[in-house]
Amino acid sequence: MTRSRMEDDEEDAPLAVQIEEQESISQHSDSAEANASSVGVTVITGYLGAGKSTLVNFILNSQHGKRIAVILNEFGEEVGVERAMINEGDGGALVEEWVELANGCICCTVKHSLVQALEQLVQRKERLDHILLETTGLANPAPLASVLWLDEQLESVVKLDSIITVVDAKNLRFQLAEHRGSSSFPEAYFQIAFADIIILNKVDLVSPEGSGTGSILEELEEEIHNINSLVEIVHSVRCQVDLSRILNRQAYDSAHATHLEKLLEESRSLSTKKLHDSGVRTLCICESQRVNLEKAREWLEEILWEKKYDMDVYRCKGVLNVENSDQLHTLQAVRELYDIVPTRQWGKEDNRMNKIVFIGHNLKEDVLIDSFRACTTC
Repeated sequence: MTRSRMEDDEEDAPLAVQIEEQESISQHSDSAEANASSVGVTVITGYLGAGKSTLVNFILNSQHGKRIAVILNEFGEEVGVERAMINEGDGGALVEEWVELANGCICCTVKHSLVQALEQLVQRKERLDHILLETTGLANPAPLASVLWLDEQLESVVKLDSIITVVDAKNLRFQLAEHRGSSSFPEAYFQIAFADIIILNKVDLVSPEGSGTGSILEELEEEIHNINSLVEIVHSVRCQVDLSRILNRQAYDSAHATHLEKLLEESRSLSTKKLHDSGVRTLCICESQRVNLEKAREWLEEILWEKKYDMDVYRCKGVLNVENSDQLHTLQAVRELYDIVPTRQWGKEDNRMNKIVFIGHNLKEDVLIDSFRACTTC
């Protein structure tokens, strides 16, 4: 059941509505059919000057044989309010002229309604292989992820594939150090925390020697994994990357849980003990006892919605061993939105363990373990 916090404040208008359990089950059973007919959307974010536009230009000028649409948006953080306006039927201007390129790609600039622009794209006669959305001026990709992941209007035509963050290998440390020790965080922390894939760009400008036994690039990877241990890091020069490494990742597809399960196999190694000064980190908790699904939902809502334990969770992923069920359940959350769905039957050789990874600020391991344990059955 997909859930989001309901609030009266229009600026925090819900990005998804609660649906009945039976409807959720039927939607899950039809997931294969929906995925076959939908187009994946990859969100590209990154610090100013990291190389987002370079990546887009590389894709638009490459002979990759794919029909990819690239959308450049200019709407920024008001996407939540934009979403609420769209529900009320307020259309407005959509996009500038679509530009079709020689290699089969399409490029456009969105001025207002992202949702309607995406719908226009997928209604075109030519079948698209993928859509890239470059977030110009958008510091925090979470609102976009919420719209693309759980928006009812878009669910049948597009699917959020992954969030890619482009980082500048030469300047990353300086960007992470900005505002360190203050109550605010630089954009770079949020962009890394929400990312599924990091493109570590401009590696050719980094000296091979590090401050210790490893190279500078190894130290940068450690910095990144200290924030987000689940993220995959791809090195690049001028953002020239193998597209197979960044497209069709299905990072938010509940029916594609193999990659998540593999990441969680060595769950304890995912928790980062070496904290940044900012306190943004990855933390994993494990529990062998089966959980009561409703209690687990209430527990998660207290953390994500009510901030009961004063923790700020950016992303959450996990697998659950639910009582009275022989199915492995997957958990995903982006900020205050979360989804728990049955994914597949537990195998005979599976270690039926609850494993949940949190990425966020001010995470408290003992509190999370003890409070989650109260959701288990004896």
